[in-house]
Amino acid sequence: MPYKRLTELPKGVRNNLPKHAQDIYFSAHNNAVKEYKDPAKRQFGRSLEEVAARVAWAAVKEEYKKDKESGKWKRK
Repeated sequence: MPYKRLTELPKGVRNNLPKHAQDIYFSAHNNAVKEYKDPAKRQFGRSLEEVAARVAWAAVKEEYKKDKESGKWKRK
């Protein structure tokens, strides 16, 4: 489940996020996979993959925002 390289990220992440934001997603996702491996740590019976993706997107959104006009992700 953890990613080994950026090329393994979901296509939507690879095609839309700048490299630095991909790095953030990658690291946050992999850390969340470790942290939430135990199902008891996940809320509402969510899958590990869903929790890891939510954590990763939250981390990206701490430093990036999607420009409403261009639709591109830009650093805050």
